[in-house]
Amino acid sequence: MDEPNQRGIEPSYEQQTVPLEAKRGRLCRIAAERDALVKIHADAALYAGLFDANEQAHLDIAPSRKAYVHLVRGQLHVNGHALQAGDALMLQDEARIDLSQGQDAEVLVFDLAA
Repeated sequence: MDEPNQRGIEPSYEQQTVPLEAKRGRLCRIAAERDALVKIHADAALYAGLFDANEQAHLDIAPSRKAYVHLVRGQLHVNGHALQAGDALMLQDEARIDLSQGQDAEVLVFDLAA
C-alpha cells in the first residue's frame, strides 16, 4: 500500500466482519481514510467482492490513480483479462474496472495513488 499520510501515530489493529450479502455481486469498500469499515492512514482504498454467474460490478478510477486487483479464489474477468485464483492485475491509465463472468470468485481491489 501507499505510504502513511501521517507520521508518529500509534500503531493500531482493527478487525471487522463483512457480511457476505454486502459483497455479493458488488464491491464493498472495506478500508480507506474515510467512509469505510476500517480506517487506514494512506491515500488508498480496499474493496472486496464475491461474484458468480451473471453478477458484475464496475469501479470508476480517477485518472491520477492506479488499481491492483487480486483474485483470492475462483475465476473472474477483469477488463477483458481472464484471471484464475491467485492471479493479480495492475491497472494504470484505466478510467474504470469492469468485473464479470465470475465463477465462485472472491476478489480484492486496491485503489492506489499513482
